[in-house]
Amino acid sequence: MSNTTDAGVSRPPGRPRDPGVAGAITDAVLKMLAEGGSIEALSIEAVASRAGVGKATIYRRWPGKEELVMDAIASLKGKLVEPDTGSVREDLLQLLRSMAVSKDIDQDARIVPCIALEMRRNPKFRALHEQVVEKRREISRSVLRRGVATGQLREDLDVDVAMSMLSSPMLMNKLYGPNPRIDGETFAERVVDTLLAGISGPKAD
Repeated sequence: MSNTTDAGVSRPPGRPRDPGVAGAITDAVLKMLAEGGSIEALSIEAVASRAGVGKATIYRRWPGKEELVMDAIASLKGKLVEPDTGSVREDLLQLLRSMAVSKDIDQDARIVPCIALEMRRNPKFRALHEQVVEKRREISRSVLRRGVATGQLREDLDVDVAMSMLSSPMLMNKLYGPNPRIDGETFAERVVDTLLAGISGPKAD
């Protein structure tokens, strides 16, 4: 009889995998990239050596380098939970604040350029990255669509453009560091409020 995890997913019989090992492996990937390495140059052998495991240990968990790196990058983002407070403003604030959370902001800033370069170079990595990011995008879309349905947002809202307008400032702030003229503590709130208010003046026509 096959064993199952708490989530009901079947796994092969035998000794359970140590989650600490997977964490050590993904942590090794992140540290190597943050130290100036590129995803293209990263090797399974080097990761195994850095993490103190054998190559077979990595290949039992990931089919290849792209999947391993993508899992490591996904761990930076943390879990994004869809808020539903009844207020689209508060929901958007919660989303943006969660995007700003980071275990190591300096490490994140050094890794983001590696991701951008590999996405341009490697179609397989780009597709894997898109799968991870799309799940998070859908949470933001859901909040915006709910705002439209409740009348808190305009009916003709371009949901995907609005979503990009909300998330892009948070990414740029993380990548380049905070604008010295903007208080980091209120940045998410100012982004949300500026978008909700719009920027057209009374003489825009």
